Amino acid sequence: MSPHCDDAVLSCGELLAARPGATVVTIFAGDPPPDTPLTEWDIAAGFRPGDRPMAARRAEDGAALALLGARPVWLGFLDAQYGPSPPVEAVTAALEPLLSGVRPRCVAVPLGLFHEDHRLVHRAALRARARHPGHDWLVYADALYRRIPGLVDAALAGLADAGLRAEPLEPTSHGSPALKRRAVACYRSQLRALATRGRPGHADAFAPERFWRLS
Repeated sequence: MSPHCDDAVLSCGELLAARPGATVVTIFAGDPPPDTPLTEWDIAAGFRPGDRPMAARRAEDGAALALLGARPVWLGFLDAQYGPSPPVEAVTAALEPLLSGVRPRCVAVPLGLFHEDHRLVHRAALRARARHPGHDWLVYADALYRRIPGLVDAALAGLADAGLRAEPLEPTSHGSPALKRRAVACYRSQLRALATRGRPGHADAFAPERFWRLS
């Protein structure tokens, strides 16, 4: 499960490379209304009036996932930069038929760090997990945000408060780092925005991927 069109690859690209045939469900992949003005982020990404930023981002995501042998599923919820967030139950309801249809052996969901969309996906995923306990559920550290001091520890403490045990998995290389780099390079618009002044760049995407198993 990926909040936006790039989070799964930035955070779990090596895992995806090692598991060809994975399905990546991106929650906030919908198009805003045509008259929506460009946001500050979209301008930093190089989009101009009349462009369709989300269509371009889905195309980038599709190319990246194809390199990793993964299949994209894009849901129609709007990124928080375009308007109010949906109710958590609406996101959970959208995830449940996918879990039943794909029938995965393993489900990887974000820890839900910093960004409100990431936190919402995390909460919805935990609700879905309670209704689909038969899968092997992992949480992953959200790339870029995981470098902010204290956020990972706070999120793990939140899981413990909710009665969940998060067992750390060894941060070993799961797949091809070179293939992940090629996949990350597909997100040209997002890398451009991340490289603008005051933003963190994307070097953290190549730090060791971190996972925990939930029980």
